[in-house]
Amino acid sequence: MNNNTETVENKVEDKLNEMSQEKKDNILSSFNEFKSYLGDKVTKGEKLGLNDNQLALAAKKIADYLAAHEEPQNEEQYLLHELWKVGNEEEQHHLAHMLVKLVKE
Repeated sequence: MNNNTETVENKVEDKLNEMSQEKKDNILSSFNEFKSYLGDKVTKGEKLGLNDNQLALAAKKIADYLAAHEEPQNEEQYLLHELWKVGNEEEQHHLAHMLVKLVKE
């Protein structure tokens, strides 16, 4: 892993840890809110020059955090949570890429 990728992952983790529970609850209140939040972060990452792999690694970091710390609040999040739990590292990486692709559309 290169330094730029590690920096991205550290920034993602720092932002998640700094975020208030109220803000997390707002983001997770609906799947559309979650997609909007992730889409905004992907757009910002692209403007900073991140490539698709770096964006997917950031999405994976967010998904790892959510799987470990937050309960799904709707059916779509529950499905993603279950897929994340049963997936191996490679499958999770592919799912993160698909989430990035989803929010870019």
